[in-house]
Amino acid sequence: MRLAFRALGGAAGVAWRESFPLGGRDVARWFPGHMAKGLKKMQSSLKLVDCIIEVHDARIPLSGRNPLFQETLGLKPHVLVLNKMDLADLKEQQKIIQHLEGEGLKNVVFTNCLQDENVKQIIPTVTGLVGSSCRYHRGESLEYCAMVIGIPNVGKSSLINALRRQHLGKGKATRVGGEPGITRAVMSRIQVCEWPLMFLLDTPGVLAPRIESVEMGLKLALCGTVLDHLVGEETLADYLLYTLNRHQLFGYVRHYGLGGACDDIASVLKQVAVTLGKTQKVKVLTGTGDVNVIQPNYPAAARDFLQTFRRGLLGPVMLDRDVLQRSPVAEP
Repeated sequence: MRLAFRALGGAAGVAWRESFPLGGRDVARWFPGHMAKGLKKMQSSLKLVDCIIEVHDARIPLSGRNPLFQETLGLKPHVLVLNKMDLADLKEQQKIIQHLEGEGLKNVVFTNCLQDENVKQIIPTVTGLVGSSCRYHRGESLEYCAMVIGIPNVGKSSLINALRRQHLGKGKATRVGGEPGITRAVMSRIQVCEWPLMFLLDTPGVLAPRIESVEMGLKLALCGTVLDHLVGEETLADYLLYTLNRHQLFGYVRHYGLGGACDDIASVLKQVAVTLGKTQKVKVLTGTGDVNVIQPNYPAAARDFLQTFRRGLLGPVMLDRDVLQRSPVAEP
């Protein structure tokens, strides 16, 4: 196993930049055809909606959003919903809001759609924006319609279902899942509120066809916006370990009962595999014949490490801490 990242001991540099799996020839897998078609379908549906609700992951509030959304859908009133706030370290929430305001995003709502936290803020925010917008031509209709957009696996369908629970007392209207690609087409309108009468359009997740940097790509992959095998589970586990150590988040040491923090992913995965009983028999040819040797199942250990992080069991994290540190502090 080739070690890529170091966070302990001072050398916090990232190697493998030139060999990142999602560059160059792999763009077609990163931005598959259904994403391009989905964006075109969103554009053609714009005339049916009054507002855009963009959902993004609160762990990466300042990076990874698709710039094509603003370019192609930017004429409508816009609400940014930063979901999965329960998984994010929001100690610097005000600085995040100030940074986003500097980019022109004045309407930001942090939510946890699985627990319906802050979900009730969304409909009043949408109706207020639409009612004060000169771009809204409601004619004789008093209903509202908003389009829910975002990159894959940030909780767009979960938001719709949460709004229905809150305002209609009804169950799921859209399928949700823990991996990208569940919603594959722009759906018909889904009612989420009776008064005011409001409908939402669910849309497939659309990644940017190009990513700004290797590190942004790794952050997106850690949040589950692309299938793990496109990057490599052990590569992602290595970057996760680097990130946790860099932020001095050592919950993984306690969770897996390790002896201490470590920046060697091979050593960590070996201990994880042994702790979880994720081992496999491998035949080794020796001078006296074949010998069965018990080896750690590194891919299975990496998979568990990633899933444990994504469930929040290693503690909340702010993957954009580096961006926040570079962000200028707003003057009082």
